[in-house]
Amino acid sequence: MKSITSAKLSFMMFLEFFIWGGWFVTMGSFLGNNLSASGAETAMAYSTQSWGAIIAPFIIGLIADRFFNAEKILGVLHLIGAVLMYLMSQTTEFGVFYPYVLGYMIAYMPTLALVNSVSFNQMDDPAKQFPFVRVWGTVGWIVAGLVISFVFKWDSIENIGKGMLSNTFLMVAIASAILGVFSFTLPKTPPSRGKDDEVKLADILGLDALNLLKDRNFLVFFLSSVLICIPLAFYYQNISPFLTESQVENSTAWASLGQVSEVLFMLLLPFFFKKYGFKKTILFGMLAWTLRYLLFAYGNTGELFFMIILGIALHGICYDFFFVSGQIYTDSKAGEKVKSAAQGLITLATYGIGMLVGFWVAGQIVDENLISEGVHSWKDIWVFPSIFAALVLVLFAVLFKNEKVEYKD
Repeated sequence: MKSITSAKLSFMMFLEFFIWGGWFVTMGSFLGNNLSASGAETAMAYSTQSWGAIIAPFIIGLIADRFFNAEKILGVLHLIGAVLMYLMSQTTEFGVFYPYVLGYMIAYMPTLALVNSVSFNQMDDPAKQFPFVRVWGTVGWIVAGLVISFVFKWDSIENIGKGMLSNTFLMVAIASAILGVFSFTLPKTPPSRGKDDEVKLADILGLDALNLLKDRNFLVFFLSSVLICIPLAFYYQNISPFLTESQVENSTAWASLGQVSEVLFMLLLPFFFKKYGFKKTILFGMLAWTLRYLLFAYGNTGELFFMIILGIALHGICYDFFFVSGQIYTDSKAGEKVKSAAQGLITLATYGIGMLVGFWVAGQIVDENLISEGVHSWKDIWVFPSIFAALVLVLFAVLFKNEKVEYKD
């Protein structure tokens, strides 16, 4: 792969995740402060990610893979996203905001697969080359948080009170427009199927992999993956409101520590996987979920602030040790024939159904623990996902029989 191509793909990845990190983290605080949204309404807004994940395979399978170059669809979707982001920045009522964010996520979620398609199509050795391109996406997410906190200071307690978090949507609208235009300069990635090729619903949703559920171990892993998305939803939906309500300055920058941790623990994952095996690695991940929420519940912004920071830093173990290990496990169980279908099924079940349920549960728990306007009992809110993650850990530990899974670098 030429160096100019690598640079283009890296810039594409940087913007792709700069865009996501630039509004998704702070949306909870924006909704509560700017639109006076309830926990249930905030859950509705975050659950648009799940609806986008459910609809995305149809956009990819029915349109992208058959009729148009991937880079062109990527460009069009981001240009549509730029318009919707601008409209989101101008809203003052949740009822107006929600259709925009739903439309945006339906447009954005397919781009996650499209940037991968564009990248892989240019690589002669994806196993070695892709990580060096993909890491720029994580850098983009981190930079978005740093820009919000330290360059513009939109997430300072004073500026949040002034409603300045709406500017995050303007920033992302500009970045989305840039990526939309830039996408048309990316290397050509033609459709992977012919226009007349038959496309089955089973192919789009990964249903050909359902036979894997006959395997007891895979069934236990599958159910655990769906259930662990409930604690995951609590983190995405509530970390920003929790920090801002606790009067933490530069909260978006602190939250981006989770992505820094994700990079570090991704490097450690091969060591853990080879030394301890799949089951113990997954259990480490589940234990991290339990510990992180206990740290959030019993930490504070005074002398115990380190507990909150440690809880954020555990994101790398929580995410990498469970979800990345799970992708490796799924790949090894599926075999060549249904490998893609199996990954699609897991994605649909977790980011689609699991997160959809998780956001709803998180919204209900938040509203139940509302003490007064803008004040919540965060200890009680965080204890719930901690106990839930512990129960999933026990379920997996008891029902999953240890088996050897090869980790391929």
